[in-house]
Amino acid sequence: MATATASANTKPQLCPACGFKNAASASRCVSCGASIEAGPRSRADIARARQMGQSGFSVLWCSIALVVLAVLTAALVVGLPLVVTALDFEGSNGMIVSIPVWFVGGLLIGMISPGRTFIEPVVACLFVAIPTAGYLASTQTVRTMPIWMYVIMALIGVMFTLIGSYLGERIQMGPPPKPVD
Repeated sequence: MATATASANTKPQLCPACGFKNAASASRCVSCGASIEAGPRSRADIARARQMGQSGFSVLWCSIALVVLAVLTAALVVGLPLVVTALDFEGSNGMIVSIPVWFVGGLLIGMISPGRTFIEPVVACLFVAIPTAGYLASTQTVRTMPIWMYVIMALIGVMFTLIGSYLGERIQMGPPPKPVD
């Protein structure tokens, strides 16, 4: 009787979201990050979860991403030129500096957030990109650009935030898991 119980506990668990075979002791899927304790779901829920790529929108992680992106942007685009007077991030140069800053912010959030949360940094970046583009457009003196270029560069920055957050999630998950037979 004890061997039947022991073999039942070592049976691999199937992920309810992606169907990956996980170790018996796993609480989250090593492939997709979904909670295994949630139990089986309908096929429509599984298909929707595969399309979305994440279990839901986290307001907490969106807020954390907003703070991280706002602090990084303010420090590098506004604060650094105040300290190092040789730097001048006005106009296009400010937007060119903002894009990698948002990429790194998305990467950091993707690496530290639990589960799959790569949409939250993108939403937060939208809230940071709008005032950043407005600030840089209003303070431009020499390196001028039309307003529509600020919009395009802000959207490019949002796209790079998505790429960074996705890469951060991939780094967080580690190497691809080996299936349990």
